[in-house]
Formats: sequence, C-alpha cells, structure tokens
Amino acid sequence: METVGETVMLVQNFARSLQGFHRRRPFKPFEVELVSGERIQVDHPEALAFRGKGVAVYVDLRGGFTLLDHESVCSLRDLSEDTRRRKKNGHEE
Repeated sequence: METVGETVMLVQNFARSLQGFHRRRPFKPFEVELVSGERIQVDHPEALAFRGKGVAVYVDLRGGFTLLDHESVCSLRDLSEDTRRRKKNGHEE
C-alpha cells in the first residue's frame, strides 16, 4: 500500500485504509500524518483501537492518546516501503 490521502480523507477511505494497514499480517509499521502536520508512527497493532465507524484511538508508549478520524488525518504511509528502499540503495540506518 502506498500513501493514501489528500487534504481531508473521506470517511469510507479513512476507515478502509486505516483498517487495511492495521490488519496486515505480519504487521508492518506505518505512519499517520495529521492535517496539523504531526506524524504518528504506528509500530504495533495494539497501539490502535477502533471506536465506531471512522474513528480510531492511537495510544503512545507513555499512555497518551490521539483521536484519529477522516477530518484529522490527511495521509497514511507504509514505512516498510521506506525500509526496503533504504536497504536496496545501501542506506540502511
């Protein structure tokens, strides 16, 4: 999966895309970019909880949380793609 998003995502696209990233097995990390410019790296499936249609809660390691919905998220990005690209180009960090 590649980046999904524009300025604001449609409810259906947001829910389908976020759940698709979340349900991949084996799980692969991904990034959620908010319209504010903040980026959240989701490294584990248990970091997300879904509440109803089109709403999710991200819980960080300190116990803080961020509500995610179609109006606050502008894109989702597969971080495993970046890792493969860096390894292929010999720039593994």
